[in-house]
Amino acid sequence: MQHTFIPTQYFRTIGTHPAALTVNDGDEVAMWCVDAHGIDGNDQTVTPAGNPMSGPIAVNGLVAGDVLAVTITNMHPLRPHGWSYPTLAGNVVDPEYIGAVPYAPGSKLPKEYWDLDTTTGTVQSRGTHGMRVTAPYRPMVGCFGVAPARGEAVSTATSGPHGGNMDVRFFGVGCTVYFPVSVAGGLFFAGDAHFVQGCGEIGGTGVESAMRIDVRLAKAQMERITWPRAEDDDYLYTVGNARPLDQALQHATSEMHRMLIACGADGTSAAVIMSQLIEYHIGNVFDPAYTVVAKIAKSVLRTHGLQSTFR
Repeated sequence: MQHTFIPTQYFRTIGTHPAALTVNDGDEVAMWCVDAHGIDGNDQTVTPAGNPMSGPIAVNGLVAGDVLAVTITNMHPLRPHGWSYPTLAGNVVDPEYIGAVPYAPGSKLPKEYWDLDTTTGTVQSRGTHGMRVTAPYRPMVGCFGVAPARGEAVSTATSGPHGGNMDVRFFGVGCTVYFPVSVAGGLFFAGDAHFVQGCGEIGGTGVESAMRIDVRLAKAQMERITWPRAEDDDYLYTVGNARPLDQALQHATSEMHRMLIACGADGTSAAVIMSQLIEYHIGNVFDPAYTVVAKIAKSVLRTHGLQSTFR
């Protein structure tokens, strides 16, 4: 079944808020989402800034220990423009170099506006602050996840085992992301959509815009997981969210080892494959918890007779 979800309330925490919509296993939902500053498709501020989330959506039958599979089937811009900050975060450059970065930490940041050209599949900055920059239109979801365990409500500024503000640039159309379920129904939230974003979100934003995010929500056919996992046509991914960065890498690496064992590898073979063929990407390094993503090409798994998909 297909559902349309236009929120009347938004959340800046991901937690056990009452479900705004309840769906069945495998249902599809078109979710209207405001941008990170609470601005909708009509350029109206409808809720305070801080990655306001649409949701939560409960899935009938999900219980703690299950895994929720969220497939992003499409993303539709609700307005033809977005915005970013024309700076770099102070924590991603050398301390002695901060003075060379435009708009020092703590100063009021202006917005650089970008226009979407659906004909060319690009977004272009208006050049108000610096030169005009053209980037490919690669929409992705910056912040999404499920209610954490123990009744926690976690700020949408950060991330954890439940997901959250991971800002992984390839969590876009065609990707399935797997979240560990901690409460009945899962309670899924999403928002903070970007037209495009580089690895790390090192300026503090992608190209932020209001978007409709279309998802399919289903119980995944996999055992309990510790950290989010994902897959697209070409790769399997595991995510670690923590600070410092090496702890996030440890979480992502441990989860990938567990995932390869679930694919049919023994522990030693999984380690050998990972040692030579793993790849890493950086998600959010702007907010309190950093995100590291480990990935293995599905072609590697097929070559070795291992399971290469959980969809």
